[in-house]
Amino acid sequence: MSALKAERGLFSYPKYWAECYGTAPFLPTTRAEMDALGWDSCDVIIVSGDAYVDHPSFGMAVIGRMLESQGFRVGIIAQPDWNSKDAFMALGKPNLFFGVTAGNMDSMINRYTAEKRMRHDDAYTPGNIGGKRPDRAVVVYSQRCREAYKDVPLIIGGIEASLRRIAHYDYWQEKVRRSVLFDAKADILIYGNAERPLVEVAHRIAAGESVETIQDIRGTAVIRKEPLPGWRGSDSTAIDKIGKIDPIPNPYGADDVGCSKSEFKQAGIDLSAEAAKPITIQPARPKPWEKTYVKLPAYEQVSVNKPLYAHASRILHQETNPGCARALFQRHGDRSIWVNPPAFPLETEEMDGVFGLPYQRIPHPSYGDEKIPAYEMIKTSVNIMRGCFGGCSFCSITEHEGRIIQSRSEQSIIDEIEQIRDKVPGFTGVISDLGGPTANMYKLRCKSKKAESTCRRLSCVYPDICKHMDTDHTPTIELYKKARDVKGVKKILIASGVRYDLAVEDPRYVKELVTHHVGGYLKIAPEHTEDGPLSKMMKPGMGAYDKFKELFDKYSKEAGKKQYLIPYFISAHPGTKDEDMVNMALWLKAHDFKLDQVQNFYPSPMANATTIYHTEMNSLRNIKNNTEQVPVPKGARQRRLHKAILRYHDPAGWPMIREALKKMGKANLIGKGPNCLVPEEGRNEKAAQGKGGKGRAALTRHTGFSQFKKANTKPRVGKNKQRAK
Repeated sequence: MSALKAERGLFSYPKYWAECYGTAPFLPTTRAEMDALGWDSCDVIIVSGDAYVDHPSFGMAVIGRMLESQGFRVGIIAQPDWNSKDAFMALGKPNLFFGVTAGNMDSMINRYTAEKRMRHDDAYTPGNIGGKRPDRAVVVYSQRCREAYKDVPLIIGGIEASLRRIAHYDYWQEKVRRSVLFDAKADILIYGNAERPLVEVAHRIAAGESVETIQDIRGTAVIRKEPLPGWRGSDSTAIDKIGKIDPIPNPYGADDVGCSKSEFKQAGIDLSAEAAKPITIQPARPKPWEKTYVKLPAYEQVSVNKPLYAHASRILHQETNPGCARALFQRHGDRSIWVNPPAFPLETEEMDGVFGLPYQRIPHPSYGDEKIPAYEMIKTSVNIMRGCFGGCSFCSITEHEGRIIQSRSEQSIIDEIEQIRDKVPGFTGVISDLGGPTANMYKLRCKSKKAESTCRRLSCVYPDICKHMDTDHTPTIELYKKARDVKGVKKILIASGVRYDLAVEDPRYVKELVTHHVGGYLKIAPEHTEDGPLSKMMKPGMGAYDKFKELFDKYSKEAGKKQYLIPYFISAHPGTKDEDMVNMALWLKAHDFKLDQVQNFYPSPMANATTIYHTEMNSLRNIKNNTEQVPVPKGARQRRLHKAILRYHDPAGWPMIREALKKMGKANLIGKGPNCLVPEEGRNEKAAQGKGGKGRAALTRHTGFSQFKKANTKPRVGKNKQRAK
């Protein structure tokens, strides 16, 4: 059995007795719907900050249908009024537990922009109306569940809880907060994709086990006084020493597979031999990570000591491989957070089972004709895989879904395309996406089982693509061809971001993609052009982009198509100096890119880049006395400046850019020449700037900016609210 395979299959549990009620057309959201199904009660009630869409791209639907497949009766309370407990009692008391999630997005990111301004829209709400969920929804919903039924077990999960499982920096309060388990007063936190741990939790509670004793399940975190019995511990500072300048043996070193040779030797693993050898029967040696926990610095320490915070973050990110991760233990006052090792990834058959559950693929009928933008965007798309081994420091996918790619079978994907064709109202024959966290990681995994199960690298593709990583895109190419042949399908588009440094390793994929699956524009994410910020993003340099663009243009020309790349960039990312932004703007101007909207760096909880933002230390490396101090754009003015430079063509930002260029000694970039970034101040510009919206309109008339934009035929780049890559 593979080291990354769970001992028990997802669908191997005996069905709960309530299976006799069968499958619900929609999981009930009211007592009337329960009555129609013949239910006197729900076994599990899921509370979510999203509207209920019965589709495999919506977490509550996946979890609800998954539990239903195990025989449980599952009810949904979607976007409840959180001002009292009444809405949380609408379906009665659940027999087993409440499951609470903020929804598909972190509620704070959903409600606030990167500049901390309140949003007035919500793509997961009917009518795109904002304000239908509270700040820190997991905490608020959990408190109301406790008020409604104090003795009912409470399980929290989803991305909001997942990224707050230990002490974490909170961008909105600009301080380190304790684990969300304490504020939510929950019994169990499930992090990552929840199917495997949640099914085990449900069956154990259903079998009569007290929730207080369910503390050893992979992929969960709980509150304890002491570590679990039988586990041996080591202090995190003994593993990754702080303040020591001399080189030391380190299990997180730059070994090919990420672990120190001493750990492999202790575990009886010979990395030099992949071939089968004669087996000598002897007692198995315990691997150095089994039944071992790492004691992190306490909350009280990391909340005031930035080096210790950076150190704790570094340890957490190194303990994410299900094959070799150790448990984590962190004190919070007189209690502690115990984080079990991650759950094992789903096998292909299990992925097929999850996506093959009886989803209606549409919003709940109670929403009538109101549009839910998030559903409209994905209703004709297909998720073909999970996980990402890119390790981008600003991204929360790896922390949530893990680095191991979990792929569905071709047949499962084709079956879903046929369901879309047959079920989705108004289907026009166009599949809007075959993708996932990344478009082109389908069935790409480590070629070495030993390396895959013991690696502690943060990324399999940075600074270079690991020699163990499979880059053969044949499975993806074959999938695309078969999907195109489905009867009734006119076009298959790829909307997920393409990892172009992987794509150039297999030009056949680029040709297939460009020839058949680009609808005029293809989005990719260089994120920056300069080495300083790129090194903190853990993204490749522009050389890989240039190679991909060359192939893209070549195959577009061969196909007789005019197609464009849409590059995404991040402004104000940790590691970015003002000069870096100017250099990127000059690159954009040289390539005639004009960005309509840009994304300022958004410090989401637990991301590596957020740690750098908070500590201004390079936590991607050992934290030592001489640890690199990282320039971090902070404060509203500098962040606005970086955003303005990225939109160098917008007259509204010209005064700020001119001032900055003069301070940098780059006044030569002000003028009319082709190498200039912004023009000299115009005769009427100063007056126009002071007149608000009307002044802005006057300014574009005087500069001819509106005509210039209209004449430009190059694509302009938009913004994705919570873009991962």
